[in-house]
Amino acid sequence: MSHLYKHLRIHQVFGANTDVGKTIITTALIRASALNSNRVFYLKPVSTGAPQDADDEHIKRHAGPQKHLVDAHCLFRYGDPVSPHLAVKMASETQGGLKVSVPSDETFVGSVAEHIRKRARVASGPGHMYVETAGGVHSPTLSGTTQLDTYRPLFLPTILIGDSRLGGISSTISSFESLLLRGYIIDAILLFRDEYYRNYEYLTQYFAERGTHVTALDPPPPRLDYIENIANTEKYYSDLVPDTLKGDIFTALEHLDQCHARRIEELDSMPRRTLDAIWWPFVQHGLVKTEKDVSVIDSAWSDFFSIYDASSGKTSPSQPKSLLQPQLDGSASWWTQAVGHAHPTLALAAANAAGRYGHIMFPQATHTPALKLAERLLQGPGKGWASRVFFSDNGSTGMEVALKMALRSFIVSSGLELSSPEKKNLRVVGLKGSYHGDTIGAMDACEEGVYTCEWHEAKGYWFEPPTVSIRQGQVTISLPPALSSLTSDQRTIERFETLSHVYDVEQRLESPLAKHYRQYLNKRMRNLQADDTRKLAALIIEPIVMGAGGMIFVDPLFQRIMVDIVRDPAIFPTLLPVIFDEVFMGLYRLGLESAGPLLGVNPDISVNAKILTGGVLPLAVTLASDRIFSAFKSESKVDALLHGHSYTAHAVGCQVANATLDLVGRLVESDLWVGAISKWTPEGALATKVWSFWDPEFITSISCLDIVDEAMTLGTVLAIKFKDDDAGYASHSAQTLLQSLRLPLDDGSTSAAPGGAPFGVHYRTLGNVAYFMSSLNTPRATIEALEDRLWKLVSSLQRS
Repeated sequence: MSHLYKHLRIHQVFGANTDVGKTIITTALIRASALNSNRVFYLKPVSTGAPQDADDEHIKRHAGPQKHLVDAHCLFRYGDPVSPHLAVKMASETQGGLKVSVPSDETFVGSVAEHIRKRARVASGPGHMYVETAGGVHSPTLSGTTQLDTYRPLFLPTILIGDSRLGGISSTISSFESLLLRGYIIDAILLFRDEYYRNYEYLTQYFAERGTHVTALDPPPPRLDYIENIANTEKYYSDLVPDTLKGDIFTALEHLDQCHARRIEELDSMPRRTLDAIWWPFVQHGLVKTEKDVSVIDSAWSDFFSIYDASSGKTSPSQPKSLLQPQLDGSASWWTQAVGHAHPTLALAAANAAGRYGHIMFPQATHTPALKLAERLLQGPGKGWASRVFFSDNGSTGMEVALKMALRSFIVSSGLELSSPEKKNLRVVGLKGSYHGDTIGAMDACEEGVYTCEWHEAKGYWFEPPTVSIRQGQVTISLPPALSSLTSDQRTIERFETLSHVYDVEQRLESPLAKHYRQYLNKRMRNLQADDTRKLAALIIEPIVMGAGGMIFVDPLFQRIMVDIVRDPAIFPTLLPVIFDEVFMGLYRLGLESAGPLLGVNPDISVNAKILTGGVLPLAVTLASDRIFSAFKSESKVDALLHGHSYTAHAVGCQVANATLDLVGRLVESDLWVGAISKWTPEGALATKVWSFWDPEFITSISCLDIVDEAMTLGTVLAIKFKDDDAGYASHSAQTLLQSLRLPLDDGSTSAAPGGAPFGVHYRTLGNVAYFMSSLNTPRATIEALEDRLWKLVSSLQRS
């Protein structure tokens, strides 16, 4: 991940094209840095061509009078003077068919990162480091990935070498924008002062308007024969970088030093400024005691944050640590991440839609991103039942829409002429522990709890559900008292051989437990129907798991039978509309696109958000059946669904959602998924409906620890419930028990974080429940590293 040291300023050098003078200008910067008595480190990660022509050799040759302060290295060297991806291929061909292994992007980045760490340890005093790339910004690295994407996990501040030649204005601006789209910090643009094309004049003004520093330097002399060329080049550098320490190159050097200092000052000041200005969600500010309690996130990539740790700058000079440390995003940033942070495909999708549309109002209008997204959702989670898609801002507002749809549909279908007070008294039926968002209407669809507010008015009835978990290595269903009392032996636990058996709903429909569920629900629903003071108008459930309520995995059979009963005309003459709140679980968070196929029933209305846009920006969709849509359709405007948001169906969100679903569609067939599914497939079975990215043996083992009440996993989600006499949302037990996870664990080995540095874990808890969540493409090595840390920590807590 990112590298930032107080004593060592690091810049990466990109070029707007090949042959624009990257090495020459970098050499000038190195000479100037050394003349200022800095220790200087130069790294050329990949070099192609003859060794004597290599850039690191050029640096050594022309490092200047303070060359003893200069250290130049290359990590990967190939003989053919072609693009790196081709050079490594040609190296295989020249070695008699012996295959030359191509370093992966992870190996490549890890090598660069390790080199930086080693040089940081060597530089005991002030130092500068320059990492020079090859060719242009999009030139491929060894694996074939473009440089911009390969180097992005390192997130080094950037110097862009502009193109002074004909066409160079365009290539420089294009390169700048490509860097900007991927989040790079561009501290300066340097280029040659060509007095014929005079690109520097235009670019200086152009970038001044965008707050980016530009320095123009005298161009090098024409190339001569080898001996004369060395002499001429040395004179050029002596003139460009004089011993007086004056001139444009020193102005550029001072600017780069100031950028480095300002960045550290900014990061250092953020905790105090944050405590003075920000009101966080779901945080008790009275418990935030010091600035150390504020997580300063400088950037993010893949599954990791890069967090600022001021204490790292106070370590031993012989063992300096980066002020930026990787931290695993253990909650997938509140359940939103699908393909990892800062995915370039999603960044480009957002930029494309912003450039084409900005935002345009949506009533009685359409645009390609929204229409394409609606059509694919109707053929995805809505296939076979949904006919319309309504767009809104987030999961909570999506649920508000769903409630309005359901209540109107019920009234129209019933044919009842209800008075205004009677309409306001309509109720929903759901499950205890449910949560459908923070807006008032969504909260009213839940029972009184920690999330509700002073205006809350619980409008419904909520059943306590049976729950699925793994206890002491055994798959179990825990029955609440109302259900256990119906069993012959008053048992509270039902045991199953595998998770697959629990989630084979169709196979369980005729089981004794299903009979108990029907008996209980049938009786209770009839009693509720008989109560005219609270007429039931909709069923609303979070299928499979209730997230905010404590990662409660509900027995899917119970939810299936709930749906069956509210659609039984013998009990409900007007069938209740069924709402699936799939904001959390939908679109493969649990390994399933939607809950309908698993439960064996479809909803009338469903809501998706979170994963929908890959964790980039808010967007929600409410899918509805034709029956629901028809309840609002007439010749009168007042019958319409008079609900909407200023940014309804914003093109940027829709475009990102389409790009996300494209990526997810490919992941479903990936080796990563196939491997995970195979681990959870029972022996002898062809496939399984339910599976997890988390290892089954790990889940079984951790559930057997005495300190653990139960564990559970599906898809990307892992939940561990600790034994606690004061269990509930207000409990701090899980947070306290696992607090050491936040600290990086340095055991001397290369970690799973990009670049291999030790990492901590950012996680969230719900009282005595700790939960962890991966993206849909988190590498197995990353999950395994977290499993190992959890096992060591929780098992050590048990011993203590």
